[in-house]
Amino acid sequence: MEIPSDLKYTKEHEWLRMEGEQAVIGITDFAQDSLGDVVYVQLPEPGANIEQFAKFGEIESVKAVSDLFSPIGGDVVERNAALDRQPELVNSEPYSGGWLLRLTPADAAQIDQLMSAADYEALTASG
Repeated sequence: MEIPSDLKYTKEHEWLRMEGEQAVIGITDFAQDSLGDVVYVQLPEPGANIEQFAKFGEIESVKAVSDLFSPIGGDVVERNAALDRQPELVNSEPYSGGWLLRLTPADAAQIDQLMSAADYEALTASG
C-alpha cells in the first residue's frame, strides 16, 4: 500500500496535497483498495463551498456507496471531469490521475489538523 510522505491525510481516508495556493484532494490507496472497483463518483461543481470534514460527494464501487469528506474547507475550483468517463482512475492512479477536487482553502491553518503519512500508516495498520 502506497502512502506518499508529502501528503496530509484524514481518518476517513482522504488525502490533501498543496499545489501553490490550491489544495488537491483525493482518496488514498488504502481506501480505493477497500472499496474495490470504482464505477461512479459524484462531485460538487466549481464554485461550491465546502466546510472542513463535511461531506462533499459520494463514491460508488461494485461493493458499496461511500461518502467523501473534505480534509479542509474552501471553494471548489475544479472537479476531475475525467472521472465522469473513467471513474476507475481512482483505483489505478489514486494519487495522480484519480484526484477528485481542487479547492482554494478558506483557512490554510486547517491543514495542521490533518494526519502525517506516519500517523496515517499507523491508523491503517491498526484497522
